[in-house]
Amino acid sequence: MLESLWDAATRHPFLTHVREGTIADSDFDRWLAQDALFVADLLAFQARLLARAPRSAQPVLARGCVAVVEELEWFESHAARRRMDPAQPPLDATLAYRALLGRLDAAPYEAAVTALWVLEQVYLLAWQHAAADASPFATFIEHWTAPEFATYVGDLAGLASPRGHDDLTAEVLTHEVAFWDMALT
Repeated sequence: MLESLWDAATRHPFLTHVREGTIADSDFDRWLAQDALFVADLLAFQARLLARAPRSAQPVLARGCVAVVEELEWFESHAARRRMDPAQPPLDATLAYRALLGRLDAAPYEAAVTALWVLEQVYLLAWQHAAADASPFATFIEHWTAPEFATYVGDLAGLASPRGHDDLTAEVLTHEVAFWDMALT
């Protein structure tokens, strides 16, 4: 079951359309606006996770927080270039992910950091699947497959404990699929 969820989350039709350049700008912009909202929620979650993390994990999580702040600035600049309204209301998939992050605040550290690794790992793999030099979205693809991001995801893997967290992993992957789906509806 997990393998099929990983495939669904990392090889979604949204990503294929991005790779091939066949996604409508309105669909991509809907996803981008919702992803910016998600990243703002992720920053709040990661900051709280950093505060309760073991000292040995704090350098990795702190780097992640700084990167998310930079990501929000990056979103703002691209939203302006694409003439997107920055005041988009969160859609159901975004609200559901927000609720999951809220529940993870109450989860043991080990579960929360594992969920963070899963969502970052799936994101990296998804954008690697979308990679194509000829895509009109190459700037976005390159940003989300940058070596620095891959290194961060690898460092998170060292903090995560995926064994015994299959249900949580499945839940994160299901949210990822719903998030991609949201862009195409």
